[in-house]
Amino acid sequence: MIGFHIAESTRTVSLNIVLADLMKEKPECFRDDFRIASYFGSPAVIWNGGRMILGEFYPDRAKAVIDGYNARGIPYRFTFTNPSVTEKELGDRDCNYLLDMADNGMNEVIVNSPILEDYIRRTHPDMKITSSTCKCIRSIEDVKEELAKPYSLVVLDYNFNNDFEALEKLTPEERKRCEILINPRCVPNCPRRKEHYKYIGDVMLKLNDLRTMSPEERRKYSEWECKYRACDIYEETLSERYITAEGVFGKYKEMGFENFKIEGRATNLMVLGEQLALYLANPEKRDLMRYKLMNITLDYAYLNY
Repeated sequence: MIGFHIAESTRTVSLNIVLADLMKEKPECFRDDFRIASYFGSPAVIWNGGRMILGEFYPDRAKAVIDGYNARGIPYRFTFTNPSVTEKELGDRDCNYLLDMADNGMNEVIVNSPILEDYIRRTHPDMKITSSTCKCIRSIEDVKEELAKPYSLVVLDYNFNNDFEALEKLTPEERKRCEILINPRCVPNCPRRKEHYKYIGDVMLKLNDLRTMSPEERRKYSEWECKYRACDIYEETLSERYITAEGVFGKYKEMGFENFKIEGRATNLMVLGEQLALYLANPEKRDLMRYKLMNITLDYAYLNY
């Protein structure tokens, strides 16, 4: 069965809760033979990486959201992929609260920094750990080395998406432990990708200071504008890096790949909802699925924070 790992931000909680419930209430609206393998994201805490999540941290809200996912049988995966974390930040109260609260045998962590990974393995040895695409591993031999380590999954660099010569070099067992990012926003071979992740990580470490700044001061630390990103999911040139639903349920499934990542932590409800409709909906019921998903989501917007 195919597992989709779906993006979550504090403003898309309602969408993901509604999606999980709608799959049970209206199964005819969805494709067969897939599951929500996890929701991934993070509240506003300094270990977060990959996308900038600023603002306040509300422990009770975070616990309620994760409990809501878990009650529906869905793990939550923390995007603790900040590459700038040092020993100094390992004792952060909010981040450790999240690990302690979520360490119930179901939830997981995505990592990038070796320092943070070692810390989590020591303090929470039962939590599954995924290797992040933020590592930008570009050699299939290096991917194989990563798969030889005790990771639950390894998220591939999106540049492998249509590189079938490289993907064919993975064994059937290795393919089962790969996760493919199917809707990347970056252009092929983005020259600034690692630099971008480092910038985001450095800003996240300033989170406590940012909370005390004026709006004018905070704007200096906003997400940088990048000419190497394309956000329109219907853009014709996306074929170089995007994988269609037909590809997921066809060629990639036939090759033995089982885990697929749908990014969207930096998008709004409409864009993420549209991507879920494209990948998860029964093509004959896509309009109905999209309507019900977005209509109910807007009614449940109070779940976002």
